[in-house]
Amino acid sequence: MEPDLFHQESPKEYKKAIVVGASSGMGKELVKILVKRGYNVGITGRREHLLKELKEGYPGRIFYKAFDIRDLSKTTRSIRDLIKSLEGLDLLVLSSGVGFLNEELDTEPEFQTIYTNVTAFTDIMTFTFRYFLKHPPGHLVGLTSIAALRGNKSAPAYNASKAYQSNYLEGLRQKSKKQKLKITVTDIRPGFVATDMAKGEKLFWAASPEKAAKQIYSAIRRKKGIAYISKRWGLFALLLKIAPRWMYDHF
Repeated sequence: MEPDLFHQESPKEYKKAIVVGASSGMGKELVKILVKRGYNVGITGRREHLLKELKEGYPGRIFYKAFDIRDLSKTTRSIRDLIKSLEGLDLLVLSSGVGFLNEELDTEPEFQTIYTNVTAFTDIMTFTFRYFLKHPPGHLVGLTSIAALRGNKSAPAYNASKAYQSNYLEGLRQKSKKQKLKITVTDIRPGFVATDMAKGEKLFWAASPEKAAKQIYSAIRRKKGIAYISKRWGLFALLLKIAPRWMYDHF
């Protein structure tokens, strides 16, 4: 049983958020927006020097914990510590993940993807959902991908893991609505974003991390269930969903 972290609500001069995977890319840019929009923010990542650098840019507004989300012995303990530092939690954004092009189906990258995008993802989402059950209201956000919609011959584990994430978030959203909980669940589905995670040579409609973060914040503020980043990917998603299997298999 998870310990009850707070018995009384503390004064909310600032809203409180945690961004998991904030050392670079969309996560880092989202942190900057959240601070400007009245949040104190807890940030996590593996590269401590980048977290420290981001913290120093916003004195007194950012707290950090450096850890790898695949180390389950550290993850929930570190998130608890950030919640204590923030004196509560209103929003958690999970922006951390991995993906590999793996034409040869080497075992290591496939299982690294599964452990990060499935096992570690589930660990963080279940902990945070249970926290918000005890301390409502709360907003849980996962950055999945448009890759969740179909399989991919070059990155089978990545696309499959993103499908898992989207379905898991849908299950949590359904649970919240069915039980009339004050927990909002948002599935952010980016297309191509110009970050280190972007793979391949032919990237189209690639948004900058700054543009992507602005649209992510807009989806959070509007409490969207699902949002495509950038917005034009919503049309692509519709076409991808209805493409017949015989056609997609030869894509």
